[in-house]
Amino acid sequence: MRALAAGEKVTRAGVAAEVGLTRATVSTLVDELLAAGLLEERGAQRPGTVGRPGTALGLSATGPAGVGAEIGVDHLAACVVDLRGTVRCRTEAPAANRDRPAPAVLAELAELTARVTKEAQEAGLRPVGTTVAVPGLVGRDRGTVLRAPNLGWEDVPVAAALGANTVVENEANLGALAELWLGGHDRLADFVHVSAEIGIGAALVVEGRLFRGARGFAGELGHVPVRPDGPLCSCGAHGCLETYAGEEALLRSAGVATARGPAALRKAAREGDPAALRALEEAGAALGIALSGAVNLLDPQAVVVGGPLADLAPWLLPGVRRELAARVTDRQWRPEDLVTSRLGRDGVLRGAAYSSVRTVLDDPASWINGSAVTPGGLEG
Repeated sequence: MRALAAGEKVTRAGVAAEVGLTRATVSTLVDELLAAGLLEERGAQRPGTVGRPGTALGLSATGPAGVGAEIGVDHLAACVVDLRGTVRCRTEAPAANRDRPAPAVLAELAELTARVTKEAQEAGLRPVGTTVAVPGLVGRDRGTVLRAPNLGWEDVPVAAALGANTVVENEANLGALAELWLGGHDRLADFVHVSAEIGIGAALVVEGRLFRGARGFAGELGHVPVRPDGPLCSCGAHGCLETYAGEEALLRSAGVATARGPAALRKAAREGDPAALRALEEAGAALGIALSGAVNLLDPQAVVVGGPLADLAPWLLPGVRRELAARVTDRQWRPEDLVTSRLGRDGVLRGAAYSSVRTVLDDPASWINGSAVTPGGLEG
């Protein structure tokens, strides 16, 4: 299943060569997966291959699917992806969630997930679970939001409110996993992923797996101090990265009303507004200072800038590159190792949905045998 997920128009012979099994064994397994609706045949392999052309195989467009949901400070969203990671249905609603009672937020999110689930089922898909992305720290049970300061939440049992087969994950982690699985990067297995909305989050992927840290809280880049004598942060410290490069800080520095949001900031930057350009330059420098410490400490293959930050890359990244060039001790680091995500703002939501359906790729036998498949395949 993983060989087929990674390939395009792969035949039985191609799978056998990839995984090291005999053609007869692979053919038997393929027939079983076809019967279970996990694979589909896509016609003869394209001309130009040596020998008798085989039948191309691919992951099924129907059958198992994953539901992803996202709780943002100013929006809620839900989508469904199939085994191939293709978004099949999606919905989003503006919502002022800061300090809003958690039960009201979760009730509205449940309506959105029910809507996309019904639409997916009508298209022949069978959702196997739901993963919810949140801007905060998540407990080891993968069901409770321990602390989400930008929502005003503490100890909120999100999974219990949304029903069975639901897990909860930090949004930055899901954005990183989306890059690993769906980002189109060639052999990228060690990287730092950084994204931002109100706050700034980062996630670490090491040897193709998410690195969580001893307590599960790795990646709090937004609270790395870049200027210790800087402004007071919501965490109680001074000069954190979030106070310079978080969304609200950027808008305030650029003189853009918060209600107008990042789209207005992008417009101002495109039009050459001096305040906007200066704010983005300062934010890029602060981000570069924080990331240089991460690069020196971890020696990743790349830093991937995703989420809303990707939309600001033309004006933000020059400052980041300048600080990395000045501060990273490894002279093998190259400017092209700073990468802008192709997934953009949808990375977190797609990562959430795909993490649920990947459980079928990891354990297709359980799906075929009708056993329970636990959602939330989050380890890469």
